[in-house]
Amino acid sequence: MRTATRRRYLMCPPAYFDVAYSINPWMDPAKPVDRAIAMAQWERLRDTYLAHGHAVETIEPVPGLPDMVFTANAATVVDGSVLLARFRHAERADEAAAYRTWFHHHGYADVREPVLINEGEGDFVVAGPRILAGAGFRTDRGAHGEAQEIFGLPVISLVLVDERFYHLDTALAVLDDNEIMYYPPAFSPGSQKLLRQLYPDAIVATDDDAAVLGINAVSDGRHVVLPQAARHLVAELRSRGFEVTGVDVSELLKAGGAVKCCTLELR
Repeated sequence: MRTATRRRYLMCPPAYFDVAYSINPWMDPAKPVDRAIAMAQWERLRDTYLAHGHAVETIEPVPGLPDMVFTANAATVVDGSVLLARFRHAERADEAAAYRTWFHHHGYADVREPVLINEGEGDFVVAGPRILAGAGFRTDRGAHGEAQEIFGLPVISLVLVDERFYHLDTALAVLDDNEIMYYPPAFSPGSQKLLRQLYPDAIVATDDDAAVLGINAVSDGRHVVLPQAARHLVAELRSRGFEVTGVDVSELLKAGGAVKCCTLELR
């Protein structure tokens, strides 16, 4: 029997969600966005976390910041210490100030300003005793050392090579302290070899899983929430004893985000 650990998450309602620019291959401003559908999908995701016994904090969305719904990119939080994001693209840069204010107003005493570009839990994935860190498109590789100094955990650098999987959390998800699922073609050959050594029993996603950002998932050690269209991953997870909830995030996918992108864990 797998054991769930109660978590605290930070989420942001998609009140101003839109695809007004293109900073990743999923985004096409010519395709219309239905904000009401996006809100309904987001609410279903939040309610799923609450039903699993987790706590969900929310931050007020800011007009003109359509990607603020993707809270995972805002920071990395470990043992109450916060490393804020420094966004690569100007379109998202103003999100950092909104999140900085939220952390200060909610009692976080150790809030660090980054020196180098990092995009929070988009590229820093906490995996038990280590942090898996992505580089190649958004986060500077030098920021991996910055995170290691702040959190005192070993940081394993992984190189992303497919621009569709521009953040680590679009290509890899932690299921518990020692288990992951990932999509090998998103990584450089050396990073693939390293992942095979670290996680020989990992669940390997298919091309179809990757095409719906199925790896962009959240696990509490027992319950896994992921895009419902990732049917292969759903079956694999259930075969390993996880309880799986598939959710529809098709509207949010238009901006290149899914379940994990909307979820920042407050450790």
